[in-house]
Amino acid sequence: MSTIAAISTAIGNAGIGIIRMSGENTFEIIRKIFKPKKTDFKIEANTINYGYIVEENKVIDEVLVSFFKAPKSFTTEDMCEINSHGGAIVMNEILELCLKNGATLAEPGEFTKRAFLNGRIDLSQAEAIIDVINAKTEKEAKASIKQLEGGLSQELGKIKAEIMEIMVDIEASIDYPEYDVEEVTNDRALKTLENIKTELKGLEKTFNNGKLIKEGIKAAIIGKPNAGKSSLLNAIVKEDRAIVTEYEGTTRDTIEEFIQIDGIPLKIIDTAGIRNTDNEVEKIGINKAKEMAEEADLIIFIIDASKELEDEDKEILELIKKKQAIILLNKTDLKLKITKNDLEGICKDKPIITISALKKEGIEQIYETISNMYKFNKIEIDESLTITNNRHKQAIRNMIENVEKAIKSINEKMPIDVISVHIIECLNEIGQVTGESLSEDIINEIFKKFCLGK
Repeated sequence: MSTIAAISTAIGNAGIGIIRMSGENTFEIIRKIFKPKKTDFKIEANTINYGYIVEENKVIDEVLVSFFKAPKSFTTEDMCEINSHGGAIVMNEILELCLKNGATLAEPGEFTKRAFLNGRIDLSQAEAIIDVINAKTEKEAKASIKQLEGGLSQELGKIKAEIMEIMVDIEASIDYPEYDVEEVTNDRALKTLENIKTELKGLEKTFNNGKLIKEGIKAAIIGKPNAGKSSLLNAIVKEDRAIVTEYEGTTRDTIEEFIQIDGIPLKIIDTAGIRNTDNEVEKIGINKAKEMAEEADLIIFIIDASKELEDEDKEILELIKKKQAIILLNKTDLKLKITKNDLEGICKDKPIITISALKKEGIEQIYETISNMYKFNKIEIDESLTITNNRHKQAIRNMIENVEKAIKSINEKMPIDVISVHIIECLNEIGQVTGESLSEDIINEIFKKFCLGK
């Protein structure tokens, strides 16, 4: 493989930047551009060396260079990491110098892809790396680290070993029919398949929590103009994120922010006020607000409780009738004309909370209500594995279906080779997760999601 190089830290002003190189010519290239401070310098594995990156005796930067020798490196190839100052100009100059001297620019995720292709990690662990990088909460990071450590690989490895035992028995009964062991093989296979089904169902069940941990809850704030939607968003994110004025229809587009509640991400979306209007631009915003209300997992319907309930409020209540929703009676700092009692008969199944978005009162009660609705406090990431990846979940579902088909075939006294078809499909699905039986095109698509330098 060629020697690749890329900047592995975010471009911008920072204390330190890292330029990474991997491949058979790594050490040859670094010798051309690195001038060590030590006079007796030699490249040794797992060492950090102080010196300068130079071009034709001109110092580019003062650096520390880490060396990793194959196969004991992230990619299992010879590698080095140049720790420079974190300025964009300096890092790009060093990268260009690496490229001039024989390296090629790495593609997104190519270092991790090489680690996968060289057998250091499997595909599920590679995908965990991007999940760790993109984690929005501590719980998501913890679940991703568990997978990066090989949690899913180990679970599927055990299942694969059990399946292989069944396949050995099936092959023996096919190759030596004179011994008449098919009934014993079927009984043993049935017991093992029932155990495998239980294990797979347990993994599949963890995805309910895994999806919440990774994707969180999408919550849309809706209501009439000037009900306090933007003030609520600002109170929740604790900054002036949305413009708040006394004029109706200020918000014309959606504004999105992430917060955490008990370690679960919550995507808060402020929307345009819903009302009847002739303004074409405002109409676009209102239609978008209705779309967001339809797509959201949770509706936060905010009502100006200092005014009488109007037809537009009732229309919104009808709109969210079948949705998971919380109703907020806002502006408790003013004289209220709507109370909880007025709404309890109309929306019996929706929590109703009184707040003052302006004075940031009642915000903690909103968090507590959302947490109770989705049982956030019961989602714990301990030593157990949690599936967070849709691709893995689908593969596990396919495995369960094939195990169930194999069990059904045994119970219906189907020929042993028919049973083996479903069992082989299970092995194929395991390979889809680990990357052993996945097409090159799909593997390439997965690694395209990675950032440069990883």
